[in-house]
Amino acid sequence: MTQEKAVAPAGVRYPNRWMQLIIGIICMGLVANLQYAWTLFVSPMEAKNHWGLPGIQLAFSIFIVVETWLVPIEGWAVDKFGPRPVVAFGAIMAGLGWVINSFASNLVMLYAGAVIAGIGAGCVYGTCVGNALKWFPDKRGLAAGLTAAGFGAGAAATVIPIGNMIQASGYEHAFLFFGIAQGAIIFLLSLLLVRPVVRPGVMPVPKIVATKANYTAGQMIKTPVFWLMYLLFVAVAAGGLMATAQIGPIAKDYGIANLPVSLFGVTLPLLTMTLSIDNLCNGFTRPLCGFISDRIGRENVMMIVFIGEGLSMLGLMKFGHHPVAFMTFAALTFLFWGEIFSIFPAICADTFGVKNAAANAGTLYTAKGTAALLVPLASLLVVNRDWDRVFIVSAVITISAGILARTVLAPMRKRVIEASNGKAEREEAKSERKELEGTKEYA
Repeated sequence: MTQEKAVAPAGVRYPNRWMQLIIGIICMGLVANLQYAWTLFVSPMEAKNHWGLPGIQLAFSIFIVVETWLVPIEGWAVDKFGPRPVVAFGAIMAGLGWVINSFASNLVMLYAGAVIAGIGAGCVYGTCVGNALKWFPDKRGLAAGLTAAGFGAGAAATVIPIGNMIQASGYEHAFLFFGIAQGAIIFLLSLLLVRPVVRPGVMPVPKIVATKANYTAGQMIKTPVFWLMYLLFVAVAAGGLMATAQIGPIAKDYGIANLPVSLFGVTLPLLTMTLSIDNLCNGFTRPLCGFISDRIGRENVMMIVFIGEGLSMLGLMKFGHHPVAFMTFAALTFLFWGEIFSIFPAICADTFGVKNAAANAGTLYTAKGTAALLVPLASLLVVNRDWDRVFIVSAVITISAGILARTVLAPMRKRVIEASNGKAEREEAKSERKELEGTKEYA
C-alpha cells in the first residue's frame, strides 16, 4: 500500500520531501534565465560590438550543447556525492558564466562564458530532476514535471526585470547583476538540499510497475530497451522542435504574425500572443502529464500525447492560415510536446532504478541534444515558403513514436522489469538464507 509520508524509526527525523521539491523548482527557475532570457541580450550586444548575429548566437548553441551533453557526468556526481555540492558548484559556474559575459570584449570570451554557464546549468538541471525522482518514487511523473516546469517559470518571472535593466543600464550591467544574484541565491538554496533515505519502509513505494534493481549508466546503455527509449525521445523532441522552433517564420509566411489579437482585455500581435500561450502550455503539460502517467502508466500517456501532437501539427498545416486556428493548434502542439521532459526521466527511473537515477536520467536527456542537431533539416523541407512537408514529416515521426511506445516499448519494458525483479528477489532470498544459516550456526 502506498504511503504518503516517509516512515522513520522513533526519534529519527527525515527532511520534508515536498520542501526538497520546492527548493529544486526554485533553483531550476533561477538558472532558466541562462537559456530563456538570452534572446534579450543578443540585439544589444550586436548594436554595441558588431560581432555579427551568427557569431553571437553561436555562443547560445555552445551553451545548449554543454548544458545537455555533460548532464550524465553531473548526474553521476549527484549519485556519488549527493545534490548539495553539485548544485553549489553549478551555482558558482552559472553566476561566473554571466559575469564573464558582462566583461566579454570579444567572441572568444563570450564563448568561454557560454561553456562555463552551460556547465552550471547542467549541474542544476540534472541534480534537481534526479533528486525529484529519488524523493518521489510514488509520484515520479508529477515530481519530474513540476521540476521541469520550473525551468521555464523562472524566466517568465524575471524576463521583464532583465529587459528593463538592459534598457536602463545596459546589457553588461544586467549580465553582472543577475549573474551574481542568481548564482548567490542558488548557492544558498543548495545548502538545504539532501539526498533521500533509500530504505524499505522509509520512502513510499511506486504505484505503477517499477524495477527493484539499480542499473549503473554503463549497464543501462547495454540494454535494448534504453536505446528504444532514446530513439523515441529523439523522435518526439526533433519532430516537435522542427515545428515549434519555426512558429515565428511560419506565422510570417502565413501573413498573420502582426495581426492584432485581443484576449482577456490584452491586445498583442498574433505571434506574440501565440508564443505567450504556447509557453504556458509547454510548462503546464509537464506536471499534468507526469501526474496522469503516475496513475495510468507511462506508455499510455505517451501514446495519447504523441499522437495528439502529430494531429495538432496536421491541424496547424490545414487550418493555420486562420488566426484563431493558428493560435489553437500551435497551443495544442506545445501542450502535447512539452511533457517529454517529465515522462522520460520518470520512465527511466521506473525501468533502471532509483540509486543512479540522476546519472541515468542525464544520459537519456542527451537525446535532447541529439534532437537539436536534426532541427536544421526542417529548412531543407521548405520550398517556396510551403511548410506542409515540415508538418507532415514531423507529424509522421511523432505519431509513429506514440504507436511504438504502446505496442513495442510497453511489453519490452515489462519483460525487463520482471526479469530484473525476479533476479533481485532471488538474490534477496539467497542473502536471507545465508543470514539465517549464520544465526543458527552462531546459536
